Amino acid sequence: MSINDIQDEIIEEFSLFDDWMGKYEYLIDLGKNLPLIDERYKDEEHLIKGCQSLVWLHAEVKDGIVAFTADSDAIITKGIIALLIRVLSHQSPEAIANTDLYFIGRIGLKEHLSPTRSNGLLSMVKQMKLYGLALQAK
Repeated sequence: MSINDIQDEIIEEFSLFDDWMGKYEYLIDLGKNLPLIDERYKDEEHLIKGCQSLVWLHAEVKDGIVAFTADSDAIITKGIIALLIRVLSHQSPEAIANTDLYFIGRIGLKEHLSPTRSNGLLSMVKQMKLYGLALQAK
């Protein structure tokens, strides 16, 4: 499934909720179902800088496809990284590096986060795209 297909799917899912309380609950559920990062990657090297919460992110390439794993100490943040992984994992490094993550604006995520969480969201996106760039160069 393409990045845009997944983004469209997420936009449709979020449109089913009448208010942001429902959307937050959905984010929390997504975070609970996030496949956890291997404990050995919960280190300083895999920590995303710029997040208020602790967020660890690891990327691996197999047969030209990137697989992300992550974890966070905050439940909403864990849901946000789960959404990003859903969109960007199992894609090529080029697709990750060059994608426009329009779903973030369409579901209203950024404006419904605190300024520090919003900065964290941008840091997560930036780090995932940097992984795409770095892995593309290999």
